Amino acid sequence: MPVPSRSASFVAGARDTLPMIVGAAPFGLIFGALVATTPLATWHGQLMSLAVFAGSSQFIAAGLFATGVGYVVLWATTLIVNLRHMLYAANLLPHVRHLNLRWRALLGFLLTDETFAVTSSHFHRHPDDPMGHWYFFGSGLSMYLNWQVWTLAGLLFGAAFPRLQTLGLDFAMVATFIAIIVPQMARLPWAVATIVAGASAYLCHGLPYKLGLLVAVALGIAAGMLALHAKRRNGGRPSPGAKRDDGLGANTPDDRTGLRSQETSTGGAQ
Repeated sequence: MPVPSRSASFVAGARDTLPMIVGAAPFGLIFGALVATTPLATWHGQLMSLAVFAGSSQFIAAGLFATGVGYVVLWATTLIVNLRHMLYAANLLPHVRHLNLRWRALLGFLLTDETFAVTSSHFHRHPDDPMGHWYFFGSGLSMYLNWQVWTLAGLLFGAAFPRLQTLGLDFAMVATFIAIIVPQMARLPWAVATIVAGASAYLCHGLPYKLGLLVAVALGIAAGMLALHAKRRNGGRPSPGAKRDDGLGANTPDDRTGLRSQETSTGGAQ
């Protein structure tokens, strides 16, 4: 199989992220409209999208700022909300550890829920792709540019449509993640992880600082891994020369970490 070029990998990453781009657009629009209703200046909202690029944290930060809380509370809350990105980074690290610090810092900044879902799926199918980081870059940069455009649109039109955030546009992202996750549930470990994570997120929804999301991620991963090990024990040893299947459709040990991509369903936008 020929090695894809940098440009081909970059374009492939952006192309595969297109459904996520469409789903994230309403979130950027709603965030811009939300900023327009707070004491924040318009350029504050755009600067936040440019420098922070974390949708959930931006929504929470804008809301907390409007209530007049201190910066320590604001920073601590957004930090807790974004702790799930540490799990994403740990999952993708085996595929980018060979890159220099500049590359890893860039990809880390561009890492979002949507980019993780797309990129982890790619590495699951192509664990040895030498141009995987360009695929990652294409996915992350397309999401970044999309977020900037729709934030600006929300900032410009938020004043004209003050009730924009009440129209239910955020369901587009939910539908996108459902379309990604449901086909994967044909495999038992993925199905167990998804069901446990979803149920945990629902039951723990009332926890402060969105800690319910972290609980759901941890329980979903644990349940999925237990189901995976149970499937392997009950399945017996593979015959000599046969390809090893971990129950996730993977043929390499590292692929089993792709299970964590199911947890993005509990994370919402970025």
